[in-house]
Amino acid sequence: MAIMSSPLTFQPILDRIIAEIEKTPGRGRPADYIPALAACDPHRFGMAVAELDGTVYGVGDWRQPFSTQSITKVFTLALDLAREADELWEHVAREPSGNPFNSLVQLEYESGIPRNPFINAGALVVTDRLHSQTGDAAGTLLDFLRAESGNEDLAINEDVVASESAHGDRNAALGHFMAAYGNIDNPVPVLLDEYFRQCSVEASCADLALATGFLARHGIRADGTRLLTQSQAKQVNAVMLTCGTYDAAGEFAYRVGLPGKSGVGGGVIAVVPGRCTLCVWSPGLDGHGNSMAGVAALDRFTTLTGLSVF
Repeated sequence: MAIMSSPLTFQPILDRIIAEIEKTPGRGRPADYIPALAACDPHRFGMAVAELDGTVYGVGDWRQPFSTQSITKVFTLALDLAREADELWEHVAREPSGNPFNSLVQLEYESGIPRNPFINAGALVVTDRLHSQTGDAAGTLLDFLRAESGNEDLAINEDVVASESAHGDRNAALGHFMAAYGNIDNPVPVLLDEYFRQCSVEASCADLALATGFLARHGIRADGTRLLTQSQAKQVNAVMLTCGTYDAAGEFAYRVGLPGKSGVGGGVIAVVPGRCTLCVWSPGLDGHGNSMAGVAALDRFTTLTGLSVF
């Protein structure tokens, strides 16, 4: 039964969740295919909730910066959609993939058009198009995150960039494969550098909960200006719900019931349209690349508060 009666009870809810999470034995394993992430302690945990007016509640390591990784795909999608509108959807689809996030399998069958913008192939297309629009995809993303979070200290971790680049052969293969179909405009090495830098932004749960607020405000940024139309904000939230947690999106929707996006750094963002945004971080991942404790915490949040899109 939901026990929440007003926004003022967010903090007790978070306190209850972290107490429960600390008693949970299985935490998963950090992403070991990116050496810079492999050393993270899987028992670290932070969670933040941001209301529409910018009020933030948090517990645990909610102020600790971590590697955002694929969470940034939400923001590059929104930034490009704001510039290109429906033209973007001619280059990337909106369907769940059913395959791992770095799979090449479907591209051959679908003529170089990625299944959705949150698998790696789709994210590469979005970053490519944003770079063509701005001349600096990663810089545009970083400026946006700084503005929405109010944290000018947000930065790109160059050690993670180097680590991703040294182990980025599969992403390179995806980029070259799509370029062969004419679905990539920039030179693949340029695109890969922008993409690795994008994924290497470090931010905290508080930063990301605040930065995601425009999706709960139906496209309105923190300063009151509009980034997306209400329809476009709905589109982004819908793709997050159906595709945001790789090939475990159905399980996430079943357990959590919110639009969400995970990253292999252990972070997960989630949106309650018209009410609040959340970010949780714990580096231990399950077999799909999603934070075990993070998904469990979001499950408990929606159960305790009754806040869900269903």
